[in-house]
Amino acid sequence: MKERLKNKMPYIAVSIFVLLAFFTIVGPHVMHSSPIDQALDEVYQSPSAKHWFGTDKFGRDVFARVLHGGRVSLMVAFSSVILSVLIGVPYGLFSGYLGGKVDAVASWILNLFMAFPQFLLLLVVAAILGTSSVLWVVLVIGLLSWMDIARVVRNQTLSLKERDFVLAEIVVGISKLRLLRRHILPNLLAPVIVSATLMVGNVILIESALSFIGLGVQPPTPSWGNIINEGRQVLLDGWWISVFPGLAIVLTVLSLNLLGDRLQEVLLTQKLVKIPFH
Repeated sequence: MKERLKNKMPYIAVSIFVLLAFFTIVGPHVMHSSPIDQALDEVYQSPSAKHWFGTDKFGRDVFARVLHGGRVSLMVAFSSVILSVLIGVPYGLFSGYLGGKVDAVASWILNLFMAFPQFLLLLVVAAILGTSSVLWVVLVIGLLSWMDIARVVRNQTLSLKERDFVLAEIVVGISKLRLLRRHILPNLLAPVIVSATLMVGNVILIESALSFIGLGVQPPTPSWGNIINEGRQVLLDGWWISVFPGLAIVLTVLSLNLLGDRLQEVLLTQKLVKIPFH
């Protein structure tokens, strides 16, 4: 029974995430409610047939705000992770492949960044630069979150360049650029995909935390974090304002982590792929 449930968990996780993503992307286009329209005669209404997730202190529909906020939070998460991958993969690849003094200096820089608590570093940078727009939030998170990807890629590259099929290609005189592109990079896809998948959930939590304390996405643009912040002062009487975006965060992060764990089991246990040399 436990084994059957374990095998089904990845499919459940994917289904949950797909449903959440579908509603956050498509929902705002088919709904008549706006996340910023105020109705002062409908403030703090509890969940009902008219307002599924209730309303907030301005009479705004919380369901509409959660859907729009989900779109913003997911966009920030995926954009930040893509930016981190674009920085971390080349950094780790060349650090691991070139080795020697280049790797020593690159590793020192990497360790220096990783010595600081990531969230504390994000807080400092966000407080100094300000994050008045979604683009700024993406840049701040992405530019300060590439280290884990770089470390994974560096460690994998150090291992890959000592493999027999790589050494054989070096003997026949293949260029370094071709070797990296055709033999090492394809074998880095699995660990990068796993790391990026797990990282998306982490970034959603980071963005939500920054928005919650006022350093992330700024109102009136909704995000899950700032919606929760708006409801923290009325947790007893207006519990729905914080509970529903909180549930959305929990379900999204949980589904992504379960998916990442399954990908780790499947992809990272496969044998390395040797791309034929032409």
